[in-house]
Formats: sequence, structure tokens, C-alpha cells
Amino acid sequence: MRSVFILGALFLTFFSCNTKEKEVSSTQNQIVKIETTKWPKKLTVASKAATILSAWPEFNAFDSSFDPIYDVEGKEDLILIIEDLIEKQKLLAKSTYPEEFNLPQVKSRQKIALTYLLKTKGDLEYQINAEESVIEFINAYNAMRNQFNVLLNNTLNNKLILDEE
Repeated sequence: MRSVFILGALFLTFFSCNTKEKEVSSTQNQIVKIETTKWPKKLTVASKAATILSAWPEFNAFDSSFDPIYDVEGKEDLILIIEDLIEKQKLLAKSTYPEEFNLPQVKSRQKIALTYLLKTKGDLEYQINAEESVIEFINAYNAMRNQFNVLLNNTLNNKLILDEE
């Protein structure tokens, strides 16, 4: 009786492990194609902002790391690009901002972009569809780029507006 029980336990263990290996291998072979045509396009900055941004090497590194996001073919490519963008964003946050852009409006939009980057990374790690998170990140990045244009085109003097004397 004892030997039948041990033999049955070994038999169950052997076959249950075998089916798990097949399930893992079938999910590893699954290649997911990511459709990037519906994603919002990168917003252009005005020439005044472009000249200032060209002298900011950390932003240029972040900006050049953003461009390959539209050439993603699979989940693995997107994971690598998102991780690279997170590292470049951390360097950008620690960098010295140009005087015109050293304002809370720019820094807050940069933090929002980081938030959506981390949300996308989490979606990819938990194997959730990350397309919505990527679109939110692109919109946040475009809002940051648009803020550069707004700041340089703003002719109002904030100090005069805020002074009540």
C-alpha cells in the first residue's frame, strides 16, 4: 500500500511538472506585434526653444532616446526603450536647467512624464497591455515640449501680475 502511494505521488509530480513546462514554452514563443501608427506624433518645438534646447545635453539625450519608441516591433524592444528613457529622465532631472526653463511648469511636466514612464514599465512587467500607458506618456512628453514654446512666447511679466503693491 505504501509503495503504491509513493508511486502515485511520483507519477502525479512528474506529469504536473511536464505540463507546466509546455505552458511556459508556449508563452515564451508568443511574439506580440505592437501597432504604433495610432500613437500621437512627437510635437515640434519652436525655433527659439530649439536653440536653447540644443545647448542642453541631458535633454538632447532624453529626446534622442524618445525617437525609437515609434520603431518598436515587440514587447522586448519597448521594455528596453522604456528603461533607457527612465535612466535618461533621471539624468535630466539632476541636470542644470537653462535659465528660461528652470521653472516649476517644466519640472512638473517632466515628473508627469516620468510617472507615465513608470506606469508603462509596470504594465510591461505585469504583462498588461501597455498601449494606453505609452500613449499617456507620449501625451505627457508632448505637453512638456509644448510648455517650452509657451514659456518663450509668453510676453506677460509674472512678477508684475503677482505683485499686489
